[in-house]
Amino acid sequence: MKKRFFIISFALIFTGLVMGLILSSNFGIQQLAFSQNTAISKSSTEFLGRLNSSLADVAGAVKPSIVNISTTMTVKRAGSPMGNLFNDPFFRRFFGPGFNRFGPEREFKESALGSGVIVTKDGYILTNNHVVKNADKITVMLSNKKKYKGKVVGTDPRTDLAVIKIDAKGLPAAKIGDSDKLTAGDMVLAIGNPFGLNQTVTMGIVSAVGRSNIGLADYEDFIQTDAAINPGNSGGALVNMKGELVGINTAIFTRSGGYMGIGFAIPSNMAKTVMESIIKHGKVIRGWLGVTIQNLTPDIAKHLGLKQKRGALITDVVKNSPAGKAGFKRGDLIIKFDGKPVTGTSELRNRVAQIHPGKIVKVKVIRNDKEKVLTVTISELAEKLTATAKKEYKNVLKGVYVQELTPAIRNSLNIPQALTGVIITNIDGNSPAFGILHQSDVIMEINKKAIKSSQDYEKMVSGIGPDDSVLLLIYRAGGYIYVTINP
Repeated sequence: MKKRFFIISFALIFTGLVMGLILSSNFGIQQLAFSQNTAISKSSTEFLGRLNSSLADVAGAVKPSIVNISTTMTVKRAGSPMGNLFNDPFFRRFFGPGFNRFGPEREFKESALGSGVIVTKDGYILTNNHVVKNADKITVMLSNKKKYKGKVVGTDPRTDLAVIKIDAKGLPAAKIGDSDKLTAGDMVLAIGNPFGLNQTVTMGIVSAVGRSNIGLADYEDFIQTDAAINPGNSGGALVNMKGELVGINTAIFTRSGGYMGIGFAIPSNMAKTVMESIIKHGKVIRGWLGVTIQNLTPDIAKHLGLKQKRGALITDVVKNSPAGKAGFKRGDLIIKFDGKPVTGTSELRNRVAQIHPGKIVKVKVIRNDKEKVLTVTISELAEKLTATAKKEYKNVLKGVYVQELTPAIRNSLNIPQALTGVIITNIDGNSPAFGILHQSDVIMEINKKAIKSSQDYEKMVSGIGPDDSVLLLIYRAGGYIYVTINP
């Protein structure tokens, strides 16, 4: 019995050793095969090394041209006799974020951070208008940590661009490239100061070009990129693989406040035109054709009997305008402007704006199924004064801030083109109109008098007495309502 036990035990031990050796051998073979399959070839390593070195060279060449812009501004806000007590999360949870809106108005200092790009050796810097808007003080910090006082040379809210100047010489200016050569898929780097982190570089590709109708500015021709752009990157550089400036980072599409893979930059060609006009003339000079246009849709094309699928359809011609004098008519479809095809309204508006006044341009249109070439002399666009109402009124409309209805605002809020009025941008918490009027309401009438501009608004409001009530006709969320505000 004992002999049989030892024989069985020996057999089991022997079998285990043999299986162990087999498994060990197989594992070794698999490990060897795995290591052989994942081995990186010499050519791949060399290519990745060259790519890494190239990206580092591009970033290193551009980073000295990127600056940090910090601003301070004075804002008025309703204060509270209880100080910051009601900013406590406990009170905000039960009373809401607007509970602290009482007490006399006080002035507060606010600071903000952004980015900029040095474009000339003698200190001109491109950035976004919203970076320096309403700033009392601008401080520019270079990549070498030197700080300078910045001065606004000029701004252009219609493209969200601004030019500032510092008193310095021999600066590392960025080379401006041709943004028209960009195509979807091109590699780009975004350089700026997100969240105040200086000289941050992110990489991505051009997702699309010619983006418009975003609602960020009147003149839109954005480069869309997936290179990470975050708050603070505004005004920074978008550069190509040659180290050339091809865009000014301006905005992100986000629901969380951070990066979500979609960023927008103003093309360098547009930025260059705006910058040169500001530096030379102190303002942006734009061309004007004098037509109202809309995009061509399949239904409209069908009803008008047009075989063309793209273009800018003229819906009105301004009397005595360049277009009126050149013989343009309602119903003409513009398909080519100054030798380049026209695919839509945004493209045409941008091209006309960049034409210097006085230039003679050939425009091809389709009229009654026939192509026709018209010759027009572009004139200068007369800029309207579009400003937020800042006067202090001592009546029921005190603390109500308005501005003109721009095309960008109409598009983003779906406001009818024929509707006239001024749009409410903000309402102070201590205003009698607070809670009655809302941000984005369009004021069309005051006491049955039509309001067509900021000047009309100011004229009407300045005539309202401190004890007078008012009747307003408001456009709100697609409908029309009358509201009254009592003292």
